[in-house]
Amino acid sequence: MSHLVGRRPLLLLSGGLLSPAIVSAQTTPPKPDRIVVNASGGAMNSIFRRSYFAAFEREFGIRVVDTSPVDFGKLRAMVESGNPEWTCTEIGGQDAVRAKQLNLLEPIDNAVVDRSDYPEVARDSHILTASAYSTALGYRTDVFPNNSQPKGWADFWDVRRFPGPRSLRNHPTDNLEFALLADGVPLDQIYPIDMDRAFRSLDRIRPHITVWWSTGAQPAQLLVDREVVLASGWNGRFYELTRRGAPVATDFTGGSLKSGSFGMPRGTRQSYWGQRFFSVMTRPELQAVYTTEMGYPGLNRRTMDHVPAELHPLMCTAPGNIEKQFWLNVEWWTENAAAAQERWNRWMLRR
Repeated sequence: MSHLVGRRPLLLLSGGLLSPAIVSAQTTPPKPDRIVVNASGGAMNSIFRRSYFAAFEREFGIRVVDTSPVDFGKLRAMVESGNPEWTCTEIGGQDAVRAKQLNLLEPIDNAVVDRSDYPEVARDSHILTASAYSTALGYRTDVFPNNSQPKGWADFWDVRRFPGPRSLRNHPTDNLEFALLADGVPLDQIYPIDMDRAFRSLDRIRPHITVWWSTGAQPAQLLVDREVVLASGWNGRFYELTRRGAPVATDFTGGSLKSGSFGMPRGTRQSYWGQRFFSVMTRPELQAVYTTEMGYPGLNRRTMDHVPAELHPLMCTAPGNIEKQFWLNVEWWTENAAAAQERWNRWMLRR
């Protein structure tokens, strides 16, 4: 099977000449002075600069200009205008699936971007899975020492065996899944989500949630300040605290795995070089830089070979952790997010 992603096939015009805008799969186009990579900004772009950007610039002699923030509306407007300024862009959450459905992305050329060491779930035709993270269970180790913490959401729901103030996110995503797991649904039977059952389960834990968090930093800070002793949260936030020696750790049982995603805007003039930038992003030794600093591992199976062994238990995709979790079904959420959010809003307004 041939892959013609970002390198358009040779086409003859009526006069028998090749269109100058069309580059064959065998032809290397002239080097631009730059490519533009759009991402979240902040610490993420700083780490990218030291790893992926630096490696690409050294290898190809093309400068990488980074911009931020991630903006689905801008991506769509760029593609529809026919003049995308980004070569590659991060795409947040369920927007990656929406972007693919709306034909906003170039397909990925598997002949250039080697994902043979990626799990099947991370080999999408148009979406590059750059890293994985998990919404998992954070806890205070001084309250639950010696592996005595809740191990999964059924335990989190069990306020008699595991007393103390708790926090969950003020959002239906993850909470519906956790509620089903707490109610005895197996990991492989979460989807399609039975919202009636999920909300009945949430009714049981609701009186014991002292804070409904709304920002990624909040649950970690709540644990540090001991406002709560248990909280759902993004594993990278807990990872940072654990490495600093705070009495905070993560239990991955029943965690909700997700991916950080990138794509190339359809019609970008630098798709040839975008493919090569993506090939750089798949390299395990470079993924390990981001993995070690942020706690969000790359999906190349060889990445962990370049991460210090003592950090492996803190990684959501490490053996022993990944098997206890489920991958968030982005397709289900893309189709049902509006209905779930509406019901969540009504539920939160109840007294």
